[in-house]
Amino acid sequence: MSSLGKSLFSRIDAVTILLYVMLVVIGMLAVFSVEHRSTDVTIFIANKNYMKQFVWFGYSLLLGLLILLTDSKFFASTAFLGYTIGVAVLILTIFIGVDVKGSHSWLGVGSFRFQPGEVCKIFTALALSKFLSLPETNFKTLKNRLVGVALSLGPAVIVLLQNETGLALVYFCFILVMYREGLPNAVLGVGIGIVALVLGTLLIERKLLFILLTVFALVVGWLLRSVLRRNMEARIVLIGGWLFCILFSQLAVPMAFQHGLKQHQIDRIYSMLGKEIPVEYNKGVADGDEKKTNASEYNVLQSKIAIGSGGLTGKGFLNGTSTKNQFVPEQNTDFIFTAIAEQFGFVGCLVLIGIYLSLMLRIIFVAERQRSDFTRVYAYCVASILFFHFAVNMSMTIGLAPVIGITLPFLSYGGSSLLSFSILIFILVRLDADRHAMIR
Repeated sequence: MSSLGKSLFSRIDAVTILLYVMLVVIGMLAVFSVEHRSTDVTIFIANKNYMKQFVWFGYSLLLGLLILLTDSKFFASTAFLGYTIGVAVLILTIFIGVDVKGSHSWLGVGSFRFQPGEVCKIFTALALSKFLSLPETNFKTLKNRLVGVALSLGPAVIVLLQNETGLALVYFCFILVMYREGLPNAVLGVGIGIVALVLGTLLIERKLLFILLTVFALVVGWLLRSVLRRNMEARIVLIGGWLFCILFSQLAVPMAFQHGLKQHQIDRIYSMLGKEIPVEYNKGVADGDEKKTNASEYNVLQSKIAIGSGGLTGKGFLNGTSTKNQFVPEQNTDFIFTAIAEQFGFVGCLVLIGIYLSLMLRIIFVAERQRSDFTRVYAYCVASILFFHFAVNMSMTIGLAPVIGITLPFLSYGGSSLLSFSILIFILVRLDADRHAMIR
């Protein structure tokens, strides 16, 4: 190997690579535990998903090596081009995509299939990093903030048209990156307020919510009466805020549930909240849809049983009752965490969560030591994507979030998922290897 090659590989962040490999290996063992049967004469069965995942890991390492050998400036110089191609492929998928479990978000040739929406997360992260690192970008201006939001959420709109709600929501994680780069606290406050307003609309009877919001606005007005007398803008903000909350809770949310969401999505949300579905939101689903709804609730119920049965230290590798008897559907993908929890218990869950947190904290550490704004922003993009997937998937398995089909990074079975997360990590490692250079 040349001295240049030695210099490059000596600058690679070994901690990030080690944590990445640990998670992938744990994931392959978890998928193996889900699919292995005592009647199998050998573990080397080509059509088993754990073998396919092993092959995808090999592809990921090969692709990672190619990324490490690529000039780091290539990723910045082609960021907008890659984003354009990614969005074009997403649009194309709407028309020629393959239906998989009701989602029209897959492209395939023969038995090979991949999800462009997964790969487009990479292009979006690079494009947002490029935009925010441009010398002419002043993120304090409304124009540039809107451009940043459009870059982040544009692909989400297209993915929604493919009937892939869970994957579309992942793109909202880029708001965290923009918050780190100077998005005002008020924006975050408004976002939290809207979430609270949606929950209030679903949990509180509509007329009572109207009264509560009006009383709250009157109390705020009385407390700030001296300011409101002197400042016309303050009065406009208060009245406008009250009017927005009323229209949002009385009209926007009900219309979204009645005309936007499908019945199984409504069922999942109210199941998570532990409330009966209001008559106005019950659309009288067909038999097929009803079965899907019941299956979703069954998944969460069996997931909780499997997790709870693990106890403190678990039942041991390959000894999980729910896992061996396939009581948890989709256990090798969306509910892979249940396999870890049942077999290794609370202690095993703590170890797994510790590895995830260590990886995310390491990425933040890598971000903050960069000289290049492009690499710093990209690192925060990677951390945000991982955090969103991790938090939502964990919440799904214990019933704190609706089942929306978000995978657990590096653990869930799936070639598109493993490849996309691997590419995110290896691009970060390659950029970090040149952390003392200015990459734009």
